[in-house]
Amino acid sequence: MLFHLRRHGRTFGVDMDYEAAGYCRERGLTTIAQASAAALPYAAETFDLVTMLDVLEHIPDDAGALAEAMRVLRPGGLLMLAVPAYRFLWGAQDEVSRHVRRYTVPELGARMKAANFAVRRLTYFNTALFPPIAALRLLRRFIPATRSDESDFHAPAPGPINALLAAIFGSEAALVARHDLPFGVSILGLAEKRASVADAARAKSLVSSAD
Repeated sequence: MLFHLRRHGRTFGVDMDYEAAGYCRERGLTTIAQASAAALPYAAETFDLVTMLDVLEHIPDDAGALAEAMRVLRPGGLLMLAVPAYRFLWGAQDEVSRHVRRYTVPELGARMKAANFAVRRLTYFNTALFPPIAALRLLRRFIPATRSDESDFHAPAPGPINALLAAIFGSEAALVARHDLPFGVSILGLAEKRASVADAARAKSLVSSAD
């Protein structure tokens, strides 16, 4: 993600795993910190954008992580989140991935608002693949013979299948850009750190002085 995002500005990454952070540095990504999302090693009001893409569901104290994102964002800065959806989809893959929870749109929105974010977008996505994924998860739950404790991603899919799934997943991009989707395997959230009353007053004073 840092390789993609740095086309738009300076980027900084955080991973609490020593080996993961080292792997990134080996690939030339030097602005990587080994730290927890609940204790970011950055000064307040440092960033214009914070991304937590499939991160929040791993953190026991998700409220603390959102508070940290709020702290390091500048007024007017944005938080972008992606999290897995629906508790009823919980399965072995969540255990293998060390998830703590899955969310619904109302639950994620409530957590973001509790951290004083102004929510700008909340939508489900990965909607086209929701039926087969939900069917597989429910089948494994109710039919013991189909259960597995192994990851669904322990081996890469054959090239043509991987390409097909990628095309299906990517086909939603234009739709999600314009419309909120009613259900899906994941949730996308976008929120803003609004300027405080003091910040707004300071900005108004600067404008008045310039006039």
